[in-house]
Amino acid sequence: MTATHEKVQLGQALDSVLSSLELEPVESHLHPAGSFDVDTHPVPTGREEIWRFTPLKRLRNLHKDAAFTGELKLSSTGEGVTVETVPTSSIAGVSGFVPTDRIAARALAAAGESTVVTVPAEAELATPYVVTITGTSTDAVAEHVVLRAGKFSKATIVFRFEGSATLADNVEIVVEDGAQLTVVSIDDWADDAVRAGHRHVAVGRDAEFKHIDVTFGGDVVRNDTTVQYSGSGGSAELLGLYFADAGQHIEHRLFVDHTAPKTKSHVVYKGALQGDGAHTVWIGNVLIRKVAEGIETYEENRNLVLTDGAQADSVPNLEIETGEIEGAGHASATGRFDDEQLFYLRSRGISESEARRLVVHGFFNDLIRQIGVPDLESQLLATVENELNGITA
Repeated sequence: MTATHEKVQLGQALDSVLSSLELEPVESHLHPAGSFDVDTHPVPTGREEIWRFTPLKRLRNLHKDAAFTGELKLSSTGEGVTVETVPTSSIAGVSGFVPTDRIAARALAAAGESTVVTVPAEAELATPYVVTITGTSTDAVAEHVVLRAGKFSKATIVFRFEGSATLADNVEIVVEDGAQLTVVSIDDWADDAVRAGHRHVAVGRDAEFKHIDVTFGGDVVRNDTTVQYSGSGGSAELLGLYFADAGQHIEHRLFVDHTAPKTKSHVVYKGALQGDGAHTVWIGNVLIRKVAEGIETYEENRNLVLTDGAQADSVPNLEIETGEIEGAGHASATGRFDDEQLFYLRSRGISESEARRLVVHGFFNDLIRQIGVPDLESQLLATVENELNGITA
């Protein structure tokens, strides 16, 4: 197959995605109107619903007029995929993504080139393909990445973010019909990093998408993840793990838009906080459209506060436009260590500090074990252990 033929097929597939996602606008304060025009997005003040938890003064003017003069280093390891660079104007919005805030629109307008990662149709990757994005300074930088999993392919793609940066980025993911795609996103930034990220996923007919979202580093990290369905029978599993230290702000905003019948979604995010001023925010929202009959959905967020002075905000939302569904629900809980668990462990000769470690490892372990990449699971368990070294009684 020639490169030209491949690009034509890609264009046809993405045109199909776009046409299938033409839906009625949603009348809700949770869903601002989308636009590629930066000027249609006013500078946020912090009073808006989608910005009320975010420390705008710490975003280094990404939401205003920061000049995108920084650079990122991108490297990759693995086999079975193609990576190319194309003009952003030729591929922006291929997943159905339309910016709904000023940062996303500014980043898309400023990214002159886009990195496109493609898993060929029917390919099965034996090992994960790893893309490492490294920041080299705190100068603002805009990035646009497109990940496409071809029909009936099966792959695991890992995105690892590290170094110092002030990053505004958009990641578009297209999971074509029958594909099985796992994406692992790891924010392991230096302490001075700021990131405002946007991820948009289009899940095809009978396709399976799994996302593991891990956030440890950075000063301020705010990630928006949105999912839509371009065919019936698709499923999306969104798993998240985050750990905030003193002064750190970690914010995850998720929106699963059931735009096709017989689709499924399952969202579970877990976070731990320690230290004065540690702040985490989780906003989960599921919209069940009129056309989305026979769907199943559930979202859950759990937070474990390890020390005084830390704050976790958790807001689950569920919007239903049809009663013809298989099931829908959500849950949210934030609490400190279970005193009974600590008492039980200490009564058996385990020190308080070790008991705390055991409880936290148990809290995170079930999520980490679902990644399915042994080496990566071991790395994350070690990272949790390093974070726990800062716990005080």
